[in-house]
Amino acid sequence: MELSRKLGLFLGPLLFLILRIFSIELVSVKGDAVIAVAVWMLVWWITEAVSISVTALLPLLLFPLLKILPIADVGANYGSPIVFLFFGGFVMALALEKVNLHKRIALNIIKLTGTTPNKVVLGFMIATASLSMWISNTASTVVMLPIALSVINLLIDDEDGFTKNDQNFALSVMLGIAFSANAGGIATVIGTPPNSVLIGLLENEYNIQISFLKWMTLGLPFSIVMIAITYLVLVRWMFPNKDLKFNASKEVIQVELRKLGPTSGKEKMVLIIFAVTVFLWIFRTLINTIFPTLGLSDTMISIFAAISLFAIPYNLSKGDFIIKWNDTSKLAWGILILFGGGLALAKGMSVSGIVDLVASTIASSEISILLTASLLILLMLFMTELMSNVALVAVLAPVVAGIAIGLEIPILYLLIPVTMASSCAFMLPMATPPNAIVFASGYVKVPQMARVGIILNLISVALLIVVFQFVVPLLF
Repeated sequence: MELSRKLGLFLGPLLFLILRIFSIELVSVKGDAVIAVAVWMLVWWITEAVSISVTALLPLLLFPLLKILPIADVGANYGSPIVFLFFGGFVMALALEKVNLHKRIALNIIKLTGTTPNKVVLGFMIATASLSMWISNTASTVVMLPIALSVINLLIDDEDGFTKNDQNFALSVMLGIAFSANAGGIATVIGTPPNSVLIGLLENEYNIQISFLKWMTLGLPFSIVMIAITYLVLVRWMFPNKDLKFNASKEVIQVELRKLGPTSGKEKMVLIIFAVTVFLWIFRTLINTIFPTLGLSDTMISIFAAISLFAIPYNLSKGDFIIKWNDTSKLAWGILILFGGGLALAKGMSVSGIVDLVASTIASSEISILLTASLLILLMLFMTELMSNVALVAVLAPVVAGIAIGLEIPILYLLIPVTMASSCAFMLPMATPPNAIVFASGYVKVPQMARVGIILNLISVALLIVVFQFVVPLLF
């Protein structure tokens, strides 16, 4: 066990005890107790002393003991509708992966974009981002990596060996996959966990609902712009591959597609359920207008998709279904618990007066709104390089809401860009699973990732400030 994890394991509860025993009233009796719990959780989340999902269970134990909230109220956060929205999304992703449909979609996108070196990079980036909108960024990177390695191996084995141009191409592909997996998830509510933490906080604490389509009107254009900028930075600026020519990449894609064989009946069924679900998500508001008594929500649609994948038989006589409960052993249950923990912590901050204190403090200060937003975006983006973005949003989002109230601006204006910043970690291998996966391939060194990452991080900050100042007020 690493030293930082060992230290964190004892430091978290120790700081909690110190704050409880030597209590100086900062907010209120309840508020100080919440701060002590938050400090314990933050230390364990940063050091990963135990699983971040286990840390998320602490409010379920400590909030009732400290008389912050009754256990029924704390537990309700772990069964929030947003948790089940993500559960349905996870089941859908599981089905896509089980029948290999995600790989077929990715290969066909790469095939469509072309086989010149830069177009191959673009194809990999578009394919990865498209997958990352619907399945986890880790899974989308894992799918793309072996295909990318097959293409890179063609360059290693050719007659001129692995030249500087070849190395630049390999770097562009690898970093392109990681960075587009990160950016692609921003496009949808279920694309990346921080988005769902925000949606849950807004629904639970402020009774504000953002529909699947409404989020996409902002998230999808931002993802497209970010991926386009990343592509240009990689292939035109940092790692140009001038005069690099190879045609065999087309053959690799064809070989991979042939391995998959013709589209199976199960793939077609999953595709139909997937298409119907996305259609319902996008046109939910219109459907509810036509049928007012229906009252469809994004969570209901998500659960409809999950039940359909479990219950619609592919072959009734054989009892063959697309997904069986045993398959859910691969489901990211820990992330669902993490959502619950984040929502419980937010509820604790709200009922104990912490959010109100932050709001009143900001309201009484003479601070520029634009400067505050810029600093918060910068803080979130660079902190997420060092710790879990879900955990970070869970801790900071309620505080950011308090700051927005203090600045007398709608909380969405500040919360949306700050939450989006948590998914823009491009600098370090440990920042996100996609970064770590491509780093492990051996083709990317830390200084190379950091050099491109710092540029993309700063571009992201600038873009998100534009989103805060002009785009969010226009859309929300």
